[in-house]
Amino acid sequence: MQRRRRGPDLEEAILDAAWEELNENGYRALTMDAVASRAGTSRSVLARRWESRAALVIAALRRRMADFPVDVPDRGDVRTELIEMLDQAAQRATALAEAFALFSMEYSRQEGGSPNDIRATLLAGETSSLTSILDRGVARAEIDPRKLTPPIVSLLPDLFRNHALTTWSAPDADLRAAWIDTIFLPLVAVRST
Repeated sequence: MQRRRRGPDLEEAILDAAWEELNENGYRALTMDAVASRAGTSRSVLARRWESRAALVIAALRRRMADFPVDVPDRGDVRTELIEMLDQAAQRATALAEAFALFSMEYSRQEGGSPNDIRATLLAGETSSLTSILDRGVARAEIDPRKLTPPIVSLLPDLFRNHALTTWSAPDADLRAAWIDTIFLPLVAVRST
């Protein structure tokens, strides 16, 4: 006799089922009934946890994002850390690009939310690796804190996001390095006298 799943085991099965449904059928065709059937549970179990299919898909995307963290430890060099951060972001974007595209385009049409709204929801509660990297760069006197204005601080994420949203793919390693070496670091680096 098969043991009835509960708690985290059941939630994991449901989120896996939602992820598979999204990737196979897209957001438009995704139904709570199909997810419940795939997960081996009932629609009422899903309804108790998520108020809508959008909330369920966001939970599935967040779970998948956790498999690809963007978290860079202190490497002693701001450039090395920025490269690692964008490498991790590229891995995450590659893993999620198709599902995010399927969801965000249809969600925007049906629910009126923008890709930026979805992004904000998905990233809610995540700590910013970039903030930590910049703080360490300032502490090591590699970065001039006076140059860290909001438009400059958001530059790398904005470039990355623009590329990902216009191509539905992560920027390649050469482009990511060019952004760091020819745009970002020249804007924020401490100039030697």
